[in-house]
Amino acid sequence: MVPCRYRLKNLNCETPGVSHKSCQVPGLAPGNFFDWLLQSRLKSPRFPDMSDWNPLDPEGARRLSDARRQLHHAAQLATAFGISYLEKKPDDSHTNLEWIEADNALASNALGQNRIAVRVPDLTLTIGSNSFALRGNTIEGAGEWARTTLTGSGLDGARYTLKRHYEIPDHPVASGAKFDASEDDLRQLSGWYSNAVSAFEKVRARDPKASEVRCWPHHFDIATLIVPAEGKSVGVGMEPGDTYYDEPYFYVNMYPSPGADELPEPPDGGGMWHTREWIGAVLPASQVRANASEQQSQVDQFLQSAINTAKRIVTRA
Repeated sequence: MVPCRYRLKNLNCETPGVSHKSCQVPGLAPGNFFDWLLQSRLKSPRFPDMSDWNPLDPEGARRLSDARRQLHHAAQLATAFGISYLEKKPDDSHTNLEWIEADNALASNALGQNRIAVRVPDLTLTIGSNSFALRGNTIEGAGEWARTTLTGSGLDGARYTLKRHYEIPDHPVASGAKFDASEDDLRQLSGWYSNAVSAFEKVRARDPKASEVRCWPHHFDIATLIVPAEGKSVGVGMEPGDTYYDEPYFYVNMYPSPGADELPEPPDGGGMWHTREWIGAVLPASQVRANASEQQSQVDQFLQSAINTAKRIVTRA
């Protein structure tokens, strides 16, 4: 998967003239500073609660294809808000979406108090306290509802457009069919996005150079980007499925990209190297353990191992 293309400022932990290894917190034994820092950041309002893990069904992951494509089209209704009302950014970041854990929703960037979100488990479009059930309705009907609701919120509803500058995988809903995605499959997809954000916020807690976690509506992956040095980056994401894998998968890619013959042993946690058209480490759903109590630790192990390897590769390039 193509790495995220945006950059955001992050806090740096730097104390001039003091080694980080010597940093101490009152009442904390020397050497435990980074454990304390990680836990403190995980409890910070900046980072959501990551104590819960949504059990995943690896065996059923490949049945999510139809629901995934319907959700991809539904998400464009939220992305349309950024396209219609926000200043265009060279990196397309005005189109990206934020995962709202409390609502299990993908939400557009906001303009004042206004934004559009798609609640994933029940496939519902929301604008503030107003909602529109997509199941049983069409994209055209949802667009009309959005224009009317945005007008009532003080915006020019006529500016809301569903035109976009990129293509996404086709589905009958794009030609007027009504949304009818399986509720069970949508709940599974919601779990994949939620778990991905949880895992990536841990990555951010460990690395202040990691960007905010965002969903990119073109490929529909949700990801963070680490920039270990100028001109070098490591993308960490979850793709709910695509032409490479017809199932959700976690990935870690890098720039500059190495050659396939330069790759070391596969990363820990059941990961493997992907080498067709792009280079990166992947953990497909089919390789995730069936035991839900082991899934979170496996994903964390894979991500940390793959990230460390990717950093070594790009920094020596």
